[in-house]
Amino acid sequence: MTLKTLIVDDEALARSRLRTLLRDCRSPDAEVMAEAAQGAEAQQYLATMALDLVLLDVHMPGIDGIEVARTLRERPDAPAVVFVTAHAAHAVTAFDLDAVDYLTKPVRAERLQQALQKAERFLKERRALQAATGQESVLIQDRGRAERVPLSEVLYLKSEYKYLTVRTATRSHILDGSLNEFEERYPGRFLRVHRNALVARSAIRALEKYDDGEDAEGWALRLDAIPEPVAVSRRQLAAVREVLKEAR
Repeated sequence: MTLKTLIVDDEALARSRLRTLLRDCRSPDAEVMAEAAQGAEAQQYLATMALDLVLLDVHMPGIDGIEVARTLRERPDAPAVVFVTAHAAHAVTAFDLDAVDYLTKPVRAERLQQALQKAERFLKERRALQAATGQESVLIQDRGRAERVPLSEVLYLKSEYKYLTVRTATRSHILDGSLNEFEERYPGRFLRVHRNALVARSAIRALEKYDDGEDAEGWALRLDAIPEPVAVSRRQLAAVREVLKEAR
């Protein structure tokens, strides 16, 4: 397996050293597809290139490596992330963001090779899991425990404070992410019904009048398998009615 790799570091010498070390790595080897000197540039590459691995610095001007990794967290096709930094203090945060390894500078060749091997195992295991289940999933992490919730089971997502509530028929989960990510990635699966809510199109049962205590002329959706309604904003009401009309 040849790992298609993006190097992200604001220091040109650090990028050059990683590129040199990668030339000598085998089993697996790595092909450097691009380099980025800042987080925003890295995000552009990640949005347009098929990559297996990101060697990611933490401290950079503007968008830092932690934020870049956070935006990748729920992508089912996300590359493996290996942090490469002079600071060991962020190791716990890095692994909370599902990084496969954490290297401190100056990077040694043998440690880089080990990181590539971890990345290869991670990618193979994830692909095997996706092939076995035949469906995409959302990774939920809570108090050191990780659980994959099939995307097909998600009835709605609500933005509350800095987190998302992910609702299935049986449970509510807390996820670190944004509604925009889900809306852009799965436009055919989820419908925006409020500035703070997406619902699964397939779960919509009915649109009805709803008094939430603030707006007696409000509207809400009833969804399959759960009792609570999901409020619909006036701005999204026309889009919701159009989806219901198409479903008839």
